[in-house]
Amino acid sequence: MIEHLADAIAERATDDARVRVGIDGPPAAAPGSLARSLVGPLRLRGLAAFLVEAADFVRPASIRYELGRTNPDAFYDTWFDLSALRREVLDPAGPGGTGKILETFWDPVRDRATRAPYTELPERAVVLLSGPLLLGAGLPLEYTVHLVLTPPALERRTPPEERWTLPAYARYAEEVDPTLFADAVIRYDHPTRPALRVDH
Repeated sequence: MIEHLADAIAERATDDARVRVGIDGPPAAAPGSLARSLVGPLRLRGLAAFLVEAADFVRPASIRYELGRTNPDAFYDTWFDLSALRREVLDPAGPGGTGKILETFWDPVRDRATRAPYTELPERAVVLLSGPLLLGAGLPLEYTVHLVLTPPALERRTPPEERWTLPAYARYAEEVDPTLFADAVIRYDHPTRPALRVDH
């Protein structure tokens, strides 16, 4: 599966175009782990890979918690700073962009900017953006992967303290349903036996 994804991503790379990849899924599906597993195979294909996590691009606590600390609609609508992701990562990595990105933006624990330095991407580079609720929001991505769990599996593998987010994922599945348009869909009910479905 990893080799297939690496091949598909590499096919979209040219000498003068970087590739922006969205790996979308709830924490229970560990999208960040999948992103990290792609770094080595992409390097073998001559592509430098850079990891960016949506969790490092959240809005300030005053916005995230405006409706309470466990409000699923706030998690769905306002938790992640998609504008910052576009401005600091995806647009600079895209056609005509500066090639200078921020790999982190906001520290949710300290609730302040990380003040990370800019990273300059080489010409043959892949940005692997991982996190939940990424698709369907118009983010500029050349390749998308959606990790999906059935509702029972998602509930079973979500820690009790995070189950307040489950209605947001149900809403995402109903309103957006990335299984209909993601380049690759991976069914993750059984982490040791993921099932890959490719439509494009």
